[in-house]
Formats: sequence, structure tokens, C-alpha cells
Amino acid sequence: MAEALPKGHAVAIVDDDPAIRAALDRLTRSLGFQPILFESAEALLSDLQAGVPGCIVTDVQMPGLGGLDLLKVLMDRGVRVPVIVVTAYPSKASHERALALGAFAYFAKPFEADHFERCLLNAFGETGTSRR
Repeated sequence: MAEALPKGHAVAIVDDDPAIRAALDRLTRSLGFQPILFESAEALLSDLQAGVPGCIVTDVQMPGLGGLDLLKVLMDRGVRVPVIVVTAYPSKASHERALALGAFAYFAKPFEADHFERCLLNAFGETGTSRR
């Protein structure tokens, strides 16, 4: 059983690719946030009993539940948390579906660190200067 999710600036990172998870872990830490890594949407959902992170970053395409499926489950469960959807395969259809399901933001990989930081700051309701 995973430990309880920390409150505050915890960012759940959901991606099936270990290299992407590691890169997002490093980037998120460097920006002053607390990343919590999950290799699948199912793993995140099982840990939500321990607490809800302040923000979720999820890939669209993963085995099992994909990022858009995760958005639907969160919406159905009434979990209100900003979800940033990232994908290596952006399309108008997945962008529209993500927004319809309540995604906070949607963007393509690779992305600029500054764009990611601004998005996280906005997700946490922080504006203005960098946390670095």
C-alpha cells in the first residue's frame, strides 16, 4: 500500500513510460512541486483513497485506462482536481474530448519547461513569478 498523498503542491504524474515519468519527476521537483509517480491510471485511482493530489498530469495513451478515461472516472466520482493532459499524439478530437471531460489543460509532448511551470502555477491558483 502506498503512503498517503501529501497535501499542498503535490502533483500526481501518470505515465506508463518510465523515462517520461522520471523526466517529469525531475522537472516538477525543479519547479518546487512534490511529484508522486504512477505507472497507470489504475494505480492512481487506487491511491485516491489515501488523499487527492493538488494536480494530476496524465498521458493520453496508456495500457488499460488512458488519460481521457481517467478524466471520465474522476468526473464520475466527483473528484475535482485540475488535470493536465499531455500527449505525444495530439489531435483535435482528443483535445476536444479532454476539455469536455474537464481537463484543466491539454498540450503536446515535448513541451517547454516554462509552459509546464505556468500551467502548474495556474492549476494551483498561483500567478506571477516562478517558484524557482
